[in-house]
Amino acid sequence: MNKKTYIIAIFILIFDQIIKSLTEIYFKLNESVVVIKNFFYITVVHNTGGAWNLLENQSYLFIIFSIIALILLIKFMFSFKNNLRNNIAFACLYGGILSNLADRMFLGYVRDYLDFKIFSYDYPIFNIADCAIVIGVILLIIGIIKGEDKKHDNNK
Repeated sequence: MNKKTYIIAIFILIFDQIIKSLTEIYFKLNESVVVIKNFFYITVVHNTGGAWNLLENQSYLFIIFSIIALILLIKFMFSFKNNLRNNIAFACLYGGILSNLADRMFLGYVRDYLDFKIFSYDYPIFNIADCAIVIGVILLIIGIIKGEDKKHDNNK
């Protein structure tokens, strides 16, 4: 991977931290503000677990999982072909994981604020770091399906 991967990861980390801080400044905890009625709300919550509050109040486990994930990503990153999609995938994963890890380490919870209600289902509230992680995983899956998870010798 190249320097741009790390620059994008740092941008995602900083951008997500800024948005999280702004939501905490301008919105009260558990306050829900309508952006698009019956669809999209800004709802500030402190999440001590994972999605759907899995393993609630187990922040230390998520800190450990995040550190392990970062180590594995560093290890596997160099076995992927160096192309734009893979660089963006790893940048999204690093930036998203690091942003949520920073919240857990310094605050003891993750700050979530994006709240969608689709077809009467209220999805778990999430943040930009979570979006980046999902995008990164999808892009890596595409890379794996295309066989880009192993560097190939062009002479073969």
